[in-house]
Amino acid sequence: MQQGGNVERRTVLKAAGASLVVAGLGATATACGGGSGSGDGTVTIRYSWWGAEDRAQRINKTIALFEKKYPKIKVKTDFQPYTDFWKKFNTQASGGNPPDVFQNAIGFLRKYDAKNVLLDLSGQVEAGNLSMDGFRAGLEKFGEIDGKLLGVPVGSNSMALVIDKPVYTRAGVKPEQGWTWDDFDEAMTKVRDRTGRAGDSGMYGVMYLYDLYLRQNGKAFFTEDGLGFTEADLTTWWTKAEKQVKSGLFADAKKVAQIKPKSALSAELAGSEFTWDNFTVRYTSEGKSEYGLAPIPTTDGKRTAQYLGSLMLSASKRTQHPKEVAQFIDFMVHDPEVAKIMGYDRGVPTTQAQYDAYKPADPVNQAIAAYEESLVAAGVLEKITPHPNGADICEAAFLRIAEEMALGSRSVGEAVKQFFTESKTALAG
Repeated sequence: MQQGGNVERRTVLKAAGASLVVAGLGATATACGGGSGSGDGTVTIRYSWWGAEDRAQRINKTIALFEKKYPKIKVKTDFQPYTDFWKKFNTQASGGNPPDVFQNAIGFLRKYDAKNVLLDLSGQVEAGNLSMDGFRAGLEKFGEIDGKLLGVPVGSNSMALVIDKPVYTRAGVKPEQGWTWDDFDEAMTKVRDRTGRAGDSGMYGVMYLYDLYLRQNGKAFFTEDGLGFTEADLTTWWTKAEKQVKSGLFADAKKVAQIKPKSALSAELAGSEFTWDNFTVRYTSEGKSEYGLAPIPTTDGKRTAQYLGSLMLSASKRTQHPKEVAQFIDFMVHDPEVAKIMGYDRGVPTTQAQYDAYKPADPVNQAIAAYEESLVAAGVLEKITPHPNGADICEAAFLRIAEEMALGSRSVGEAVKQFFTESKTALAG
């Protein structure tokens, strides 16, 4: 969910040095609003996403399958690292020439809907060009905003605590569903005292985790038009974090900053890290240990307030080929062969047909699937909190200012005031 300015952003930024040229990538169409046509009835649509070359190679394979099934639809592609993608997209959207179809996330739906960029795909569902049947765990509603279908989910994930399993074993800690934040604090102390490693990398800047904590306590990070918590709430959250950094329960923020883009967990600065479940693959490739997924702590021993997040495919309102775009999205979320090619690159497949088609053989992806199945079985999944226009800017500010606070360059009070000042501006549009 997905993936924004938390661990996901830091992860995809690692790909910033990746080449932007692979087979099939390149030029944009000249027609206003994207897409083009030819005399024989063939149309061309433009598809853009963020990620690295590995994702591009996988996606190009799925496009080859799509063009074989729909020989009258050609797809021109373009991809960038996360921040570069949105810079380019903003330029294209401002110029009235966004791609016909593009990767999207929940934090951007209201923003670009307000800018009149996104196509409401409901009409294409009614026309039979796009099916919203067969999605897992209610994900078919994930891209609906104010009664409009603005995005279709392609991969699901949920927040989790990724742990260094040998470290947790040495510390004598075994997280179980329903453990509390007090239990978590006790576990961090055991990890520090028994292994000599910080308990956690520092979760004070992970917006999506703080959202879960707020939801557990009857609030939320966002309402439909603003922030759902107070300066006093954030002061409490960051004051506790500051103390835990100083006490060694959380990793030394200066050392964490020095080893970026590598994570504190895989760099053996911490015993755990809160992030999206499908990022377990990252730690396995970066680190030397064995990593596992632990449940989100609770306030009351029951409610984790979790939801399934997702990357999505959205369409441009200016596309000249809405039918073909809808057929493309339908293929990408329903065709079983697509799942076999993509695996869990964008999260766990969102439709049951694709989920059943790809059965991971490696332990890491098997653990991701098992974790999401456990959330469904435990009945903890809820609806995601709405994200207002400007949410993406608030998320980036939350991460940056929290890090400044942890590094000691801002006091907690200064950090809180700065976040609310920046958020007020961002949410004002």
